[in-house]
Amino acid sequence: MIANPLYGVVFHWLGGLFSASFYVPYKQIKWWSWEVFWLAGGIFSWVVMPWFFALLQTEDLFGVLSSTPNSVLMQCYLWGVGWGFGGLTFGLAVRYMGISSGMAIVLGLTTVIGTMGPPILNGSIGAVLATISGQIAVVGVLMTLGGVVFVAKATAIKDKEKKAEGKTNESSAEQIDIRKGIMIALFSGVMSSCFAFGIAAGKPIHELTMAAGTAPLWQGLPVLCVVLSGGLTTNALWCIYLIMKNRSAMEFIGAVNKQTVKLPANALIKNYLLAAAGGSLWYFQFFMYTMGESHMGKYQFSSWTIHMASIIIFSTLWGLALREWRGASGGSKKVLFGGVGLLVLATVAIGIGNSFQ
Repeated sequence: MIANPLYGVVFHWLGGLFSASFYVPYKQIKWWSWEVFWLAGGIFSWVVMPWFFALLQTEDLFGVLSSTPNSVLMQCYLWGVGWGFGGLTFGLAVRYMGISSGMAIVLGLTTVIGTMGPPILNGSIGAVLATISGQIAVVGVLMTLGGVVFVAKATAIKDKEKKAEGKTNESSAEQIDIRKGIMIALFSGVMSSCFAFGIAAGKPIHELTMAAGTAPLWQGLPVLCVVLSGGLTTNALWCIYLIMKNRSAMEFIGAVNKQTVKLPANALIKNYLLAAAGGSLWYFQFFMYTMGESHMGKYQFSSWTIHMASIIIFSTLWGLALREWRGASGGSKKVLFGGVGLLVLATVAIGIGNSFQ
């Protein structure tokens, strides 16, 4: 297969679309606590879909994984565990800092560390910076950071306007704790980037997968099985803790408000279907990520920047479609569109830069 970075950018855009869309089905779930629907959907995100597609598209999956050195499997797994902590604490960062500041710090750190960390760790950063493609990739990272700041700024303006109009919840303002929020945001940003390190650590699995006869386009799927098993561990343990604490286990069989009254069968089935849809959409972001990465050529590390930028782009578009920006001033929308435009340019620039290889 001949790598085509512009194809890679398209695949990463699709991954961003899936990532930005996964919560839409979750919003339709009724009567379930967060930990119940998160775990139900997560089974599809971290177990069902990764293993289904890896078995479907790769040759001798279990043979490849059994021949992978244990040290490689453990690295991928532990990076996945760390990434799970990042995802779980993102909500706390937003809670204590506000969505604009929390998002800017977490996503900014995740983008920079997840993109530049792997080549620094493996010692290839010097070779990267010595080429035009590598230099453009770094410029793309900086453009993405600028886009994150613009989107966060636009959100801050919108929130300030709503507060002035008395449309915000005062209780949310009482939860703001900048000192605590910064510490959590730094932790979340660093840990969320662990997924990129897990993917990078799985390069030996890529080689074994292709040696077994798998097409290059699907070489990253077995790595996802290992990294996501780490994410499963973190998220499942936290959900189980909350289920025990909140006594919400009966919700899985339709009990309402800790009582024996059950939801109608069709309502319970609908919840499971929505959870499955949301969990599957979430997985497809990384399904597309591996396809995009396979087309990025020598500097696959730049995939992380494109992925993060795409998530923000499509999350913003969903926010506009769901009328979350209804009533916002023209000034805030101009800043928002400026940020989105910068993010789009960053992804295209990285794709073009990688084409110079």
